This record gives sequence, structure tokens and C-alpha cells, in this order.
Amino acid sequence: MTAKGLPTIAPYALPGADELPTPRAPWTVQRDRAALLVHDMQQYFVRPYQRDASPMLPVVQNIARLIAHARAVGIPVFYTAQHGNQDRRDRGLQADLWGPGMSDAPEHQPILPELAPEQGDFVLVKHRYSAFQRSNLETLMRVRGRDQLVITGIYAHIGCTMTAGEAFQRDIEPFFAADATADFSREKHMMALNYVAGTCAVPMTTEQLLAAL
Repeated sequence: MTAKGLPTIAPYALPGADELPTPRAPWTVQRDRAALLVHDMQQYFVRPYQRDASPMLPVVQNIARLIAHARAVGIPVFYTAQHGNQDRRDRGLQADLWGPGMSDAPEHQPILPELAPEQGDFVLVKHRYSAFQRSNLETLMRVRGRDQLVITGIYAHIGCTMTAGEAFQRDIEPFFAADATADFSREKHMMALNYVAGTCAVPMTTEQLLAAL
């Protein structure tokens, strides 16, 4: 991986239920308290993956199942999406690590069609790693009586982890969908799960989340 830009991501197996770290937190996800977050599932961020292999193939399938269930039972669905052609002054320090980012080209900016937002969903403009930064995510959750956040998407050890940490600091209970998130490698994916389990979130599989919700 170079100093700037995204790496090419080799296929890897997603963690199973028997590999989830034991969370420090005692929380239980609840239908009437939860919101679902689909984090950065835009073409630009997905393109480093092999789409017909793990982790991306099952991750997209699992996110789609969670979205469909959330809509069916009245759980709010939130998306994050960056804008293309960001001004360097707005992009800030991210440009030092990742370069200029995406353009507004159709192969960059759109959310994957399999996961596309529908009427009633919320699409938040993404500015920094955490979905809470410079957005009204917390306000939109609070006015709907939601104080739990189920996190899906990419990348597990970057934006997903930062979002979980900030949710925790805002007294919102985070739940980390272990097989509905993807990362640069299995090592980084497991690192993210172990970190959030020990500090701020409850890792769960898609099946566990669907059963609980």
C-alpha cells in the first residue's frame, strides 16, 4: 500500500460467530431503540475488492438482509456517502493520507445499487472518518427515540471503528456487524473487532442481529 490512495484488497474469509471477541459491554440490541448505519458503501470504496468473492460478496448480501429487515420493522436506515471532487480545504488531513479521494464520476460516487437508499431512508454527507462528524446523525436518531446504532459497511478498522467510538462517547450503544463489514485484510478486520469489543461496542453476526431485531 502506498502512502496515499486505497490498496488492492485480496479476498479473505469473514469471521464466524465462534470467532467473535467477547464484548466488555453488557448491551442487548433492541428493535425499538436501534438504527442501522450503512457506512461508505460507494463504488469508489468498494472497487478495491473482488466483487464475486469474500469478503465483499457476503458483506453486500448481509447488509441487504439487514436493510430489508430494518425497513420491514420500522428501524431507521442511515447511509453515509462522500461527495466527489472535494475541495482540498474541505478534505483536510484526509488528503495527506488518502490523496484527493473520489471524483463525481458514476463509477465513484454512487452507493451500490444492491444497497441503494429508498424513500424514508437518510443519506448523510460524509466529511471525516466518523459518521457523526459534521452531520446530524445524532439529532436524527434522538428525535426518533434511537440510542443504539448497528454499524455495517467499510472499512472496519477506520470509519466503522471511529463511528463506533464516537457513538459510545455520545451515549449511543454501538453494535458492530462483524460479517456485514469489510476491511483491508482479515488481520485488520479482526483487529477492529477486538478493539471495539474491548472499548466501545458489541460485535454480532448478521444472523444474531436479525434474530434479536
